[in-house]
Amino acid sequence: MSLSEILIPHIKKSVLVLFDTSLEKIEFQNTRKDFEGDITMVIFPLLKVIKGNPVEIGTKIGNYLVENVAEVEKFNVVAGFLNIVITDNYYVNFFNEIKDNSSFGFASTSENDKAVMVEYSSPNTNKPLHLGHVRNNLLGYSVAEIIKASGKKVYKTQIINDRGIHICKSMLAWQKFGNGQTPDSTGLKGDKLVGNFYVEFDKQYKKEISELIAQGKTEDEAKKQAPVIIEAQQMLLDWEAGKSEIIELWKTMNQWVYDGFAQTYKNLGVDFDSYYYESNTYLLGKEVVQFGLEKGIFEKDPDGSVWIDLTDEGLDRKIVLRSDGTAVYMTQDIGTAIQRVKDFPDVGGMVYTVGNEQDYHFKVLFLILKKLGFDWAENLFHLSYGMVELPSGKMKSREGTVVDADDLMEEMTSTAKTISEELGKLDGYSVTEKEQLFKTIGLGALKYYILKVDPKKQILFNPEESVDFAGNTGPFIQYTYARIQSILRKADFEFQNVTLSAVEVLHQKEKELIKQLELFPEVIQNAAYNHSPALVANYTYDLVKEYNSFYQSVSILGEENLEKKIFRVQLSKKVGETIKLAFSLLGIDVPERM
Repeated sequence: MSLSEILIPHIKKSVLVLFDTSLEKIEFQNTRKDFEGDITMVIFPLLKVIKGNPVEIGTKIGNYLVENVAEVEKFNVVAGFLNIVITDNYYVNFFNEIKDNSSFGFASTSENDKAVMVEYSSPNTNKPLHLGHVRNNLLGYSVAEIIKASGKKVYKTQIINDRGIHICKSMLAWQKFGNGQTPDSTGLKGDKLVGNFYVEFDKQYKKEISELIAQGKTEDEAKKQAPVIIEAQQMLLDWEAGKSEIIELWKTMNQWVYDGFAQTYKNLGVDFDSYYYESNTYLLGKEVVQFGLEKGIFEKDPDGSVWIDLTDEGLDRKIVLRSDGTAVYMTQDIGTAIQRVKDFPDVGGMVYTVGNEQDYHFKVLFLILKKLGFDWAENLFHLSYGMVELPSGKMKSREGTVVDADDLMEEMTSTAKTISEELGKLDGYSVTEKEQLFKTIGLGALKYYILKVDPKKQILFNPEESVDFAGNTGPFIQYTYARIQSILRKADFEFQNVTLSAVEVLHQKEKELIKQLELFPEVIQNAAYNHSPALVANYTYDLVKEYNSFYQSVSILGEENLEKKIFRVQLSKKVGETIKLAFSLLGIDVPERM
């Protein structure tokens, strides 16, 4: 039971006894560092129902708590704030309750709760994953893990944009310039090979546009009349008509890309429970549109196109079906959402991890699904995030515009290697162990740097800064974890199966550390509710700062009193376990030594 859960009924009773008044809500906050106390009750809201001086009111409640609550040792009142000092016994007993709980902070899944589906990644199959996809994947994966830890069943999914003119551009360029190249014959990852042909198409297209302009065409005419774009458009028509050789090429090249993506996902440490493909889902919404027309939710224009009028909702009219009967993205997303609930009947809500340029799209989508009468549409959330930028000139891809995800991960590992070797703490490591350590540090730095920022904010990603071994970085936290493991290895006495009923007097740093541990379950719940891995990341940094302050202030293995020594090693072990659990929610590994 948390401290607030213990105090609330007693405070309510004290107000009833002392002031003959009932309280609905009690406001707590952390006690300011410059005052004595472990938790602070805010008195000011009580003045609405209790007439009097806030200091006198706080003093009366404080005296009642000292007399009636075993966990309350003393108190002080500053203006309208009641600062409550909690007994050492409470903290020791709390620690004993959690010290052997290897999943402390994680809530159990309730069988009756509806599941949540989290969508992330959702790439096009015409080029490799890039830096923007990295933030998308890290956010989506982490939010899924956090929601799972909060006690919900979670499904991870994505929608793969595997059809359209952009796919045909790569296919056509391969036909024209590929000379039968394959990932096996070139040694290139399939997504990179296909991406190269997408770039090749663009070069050819620009060349033809320039030639047509030189012949007197306007730029707009040249863009429409360039032979290569006309061929790509014909290929799209052939694909939609089911022309066998085009379908076969489409399947082959897409599979190359899927194989390449799979490798990137594995290296990045993210996974999925299900996959949806635009080539299957772009037709799904059509029957829903027909249903909506019959119900009067949608309306048909004279040209045959179908719309929904959302002007009464502060939005605008939105097309859901073109006049020629073809689907638009909105139609596809409507159908996909409905199909997902059919496929996973226990899903009661969805999280869409998509950049903030699509904010309006999702407002419209969610509103349409509500109007169509789906109860789960009340539980849809757009995890909107800002762009990631790099300092000018850093880690540019061959095209000079996009940072390739694989290149970025390699660069992070390389940066970690350089900095680790400069620090010179790698004695006794084998070559294999070093390479694994560099990858763990590099990817940890990348993930933490991105996830510690509120999703809505833009990020300026600085690779060197992210691999700093001091400050609010992944490597700093990993280093503290490794330091704790070193202490545990050196502890040559029994501490695992010992439960201490009392530890004379807790050092203030011990108490502060236990208070920080106590926050972990609430942090997970808040992070799940707010869809924000940043809350977990920054909690972990605060925990590590508190531990390092404890480490600097007290002797652990050098402590002469055996009970205190056991307690401090147990406390260190629990902090290490909590760091590892918190980092697992961010998809970050921790090294046993570094």
